[in-house]
Amino acid sequence: MSSERAPLSAEAVLAASADAVVCVDSELRVTLWNPAAERLFGWREEEVLGGELPIVPAELKAEHGAVLEHVRAGTPLSIHTRRVRRDGVVIDVRINTNRVPGAHGGIAGWVLSLYPSDSDVRARSSAMERARLVRRLTDVVVDINADLSRRTVLDRISCGITELTGADAGGFVLLNEDRVELVSISELSEELRGFSAALDDSLFGELLRSGKSVLLANEDTRGLQDLVWADLPGLHTIALGVSNVHGRPYGALYALYSQRKVGHVELELLELLAAHAGVAIGNALAYEELNRQRVHEQAVADSSADGIAVLDFGGRVLKWNRSAVELTGYGTEVMEGRHPPFPLPACHGQPVKHQLKDGRWLEILMAQIPRTREWVVDFRDITAQKAMEDEREAFLATSGHELRTPITVIHGYATTLLRKWSRLSPDSQYQAVGTIAERSSALATLVDRLQLGSDVSRGEMRVGRDRFDLPEVLRQAVSAFRPLSDRHDVTLEALPRLPPTAGDPLATSMIMDQLLDNALKFSPEGGRVHVSAHEEGDAVAVVVDDEGVGLRPGDEERIFDRFVQSGVRGDDSGFGGLGLGLYIVRQLARDQGGDVTAQRLERGARMRFTVPLYREGEPEPAERSAERTPTRSELSHRQPESQKTSKTSPSPEPLPRQRSPRRRASRTR
Repeated sequence: MSSERAPLSAEAVLAASADAVVCVDSELRVTLWNPAAERLFGWREEEVLGGELPIVPAELKAEHGAVLEHVRAGTPLSIHTRRVRRDGVVIDVRINTNRVPGAHGGIAGWVLSLYPSDSDVRARSSAMERARLVRRLTDVVVDINADLSRRTVLDRISCGITELTGADAGGFVLLNEDRVELVSISELSEELRGFSAALDDSLFGELLRSGKSVLLANEDTRGLQDLVWADLPGLHTIALGVSNVHGRPYGALYALYSQRKVGHVELELLELLAAHAGVAIGNALAYEELNRQRVHEQAVADSSADGIAVLDFGGRVLKWNRSAVELTGYGTEVMEGRHPPFPLPACHGQPVKHQLKDGRWLEILMAQIPRTREWVVDFRDITAQKAMEDEREAFLATSGHELRTPITVIHGYATTLLRKWSRLSPDSQYQAVGTIAERSSALATLVDRLQLGSDVSRGEMRVGRDRFDLPEVLRQAVSAFRPLSDRHDVTLEALPRLPPTAGDPLATSMIMDQLLDNALKFSPEGGRVHVSAHEEGDAVAVVVDDEGVGLRPGDEERIFDRFVQSGVRGDDSGFGGLGLGLYIVRQLARDQGGDVTAQRLERGARMRFTVPLYREGEPEPAERSAERTPTRSELSHRQPESQKTSKTSPSPEPLPRQRSPRRRASRTR
């Protein structure tokens, strides 16, 4: 300490002490009485110095002596007791007593420090109140973080404002660019929720400009023209604290007071609550973003036509999307925690094809997520693709077989004629040329049938819907097929008077040819082939019954698929053909507005096709066919292009590309 300054003496310290300090010597005479002692007990210093300590009540003199004797041994002592003032009032005090050592090791006296015990009580009460507020703050923070919904978190923050700070109302104001919006309230009208104002004119804007974390505004210093003032009668003070989320201002907590006063404790609590609120809101925002991502991912997965599964490292299902349920028939609740119902690829990038029990084919791909060590399995329905592959294989095998026979015969006879023409008799030459002509005709018909099937599959068949004589077409067809087999009795039932029909006579002739040809082909033992017709609703139904090999159960629809063959492909029990006949027939019938169906009989099969009735007054097709009805010989050699009439059928139900399963029908229709 500089010598130029006044020394900080013991007398100066004692004079400035807030506690009463009293010293007594070994004879129990007062030797020191500081100003605080005078203020506490009322005696002046000159009145007590050198005399007995006057503040000890008579009934407590023994206690006083015992304390001094206890301290004589060198141990300080603090007790709560009573002492008397000059005016006779007894007050509660706290006395801290210690000894004053003597020059030769003895005791020179005692020093007593006294202060009213009610200050002790106030200190304890303040500490208890602070502990209560800390506990309450903890409870409020726990309540705020009990839910991860942002709306719920904000509402709990507003309730926490009134509970913790004693405010008469509270709210949370959200910062939205250059405006502020009241998004949560407590003890205020719900009509205020959603109200907004300009940031620059608000208390929140002033708080941000100040750079502070809390702001206190009252009616004495400003007009409380803010978002929430109007709905609280008697409002006199607004306290607000900024709430930061991820280091940036997100909103502000408003505490509104209309009755009680506001102190530093309320501001401190509001500041603490605002800090905790920022953490809770940040958690809620992160949770909402996570949920949004999950919902987005789930929506993408569910909207996918592919089945998608997420597997853990052990290959058990964690996620199973909607398409996975539809493709496999197993629900999510069934599959979770279980292995998929199909084999998995051995490694990434190598798809596996697998057929389910219901006959559906799946192509399965798999990839690993490195960070989580989970597997993503993608599987899709390739049944149609597999059917097309089967159809292609069947077509190549069948067409190769069907084309090879006539070509082989033609090549053989042509080679024979070329090498041995001069050595062959005229009859042999004529027979060889006839065979070549016959086989060439069969080959042309086969190629025509392939072209016609291609046109049908592309929807390029053109048929008319004009009035025509159906009975005449039926009679011509039956007459043409009667002489083709000695083992079959092809008959036409006496036709009733049929109403006029609308369709294409050429297409109808082709239908009848195919149905009668099938009836003969699939009746290898011969028998009756019976044709009949009758009116049925808005159409005429034509029925062709045979007594042949019939149909397998369940094949009534499948025989209309492309490339369906009789028997197992390649065996000797088949009836030959490309398997396109009934496929073409059905399309021709539907393009006319009718249909073709098959039915199993106790012996043989029934083929039934319908032709719509002609209605007077109906609009005629825009383009008429200029072709005449062809003869039987022309029908058998007609090129595909000549089989087209002038109008493309607007069929409401185009023939679908149906797949052909591995199991073959019992007959080719």
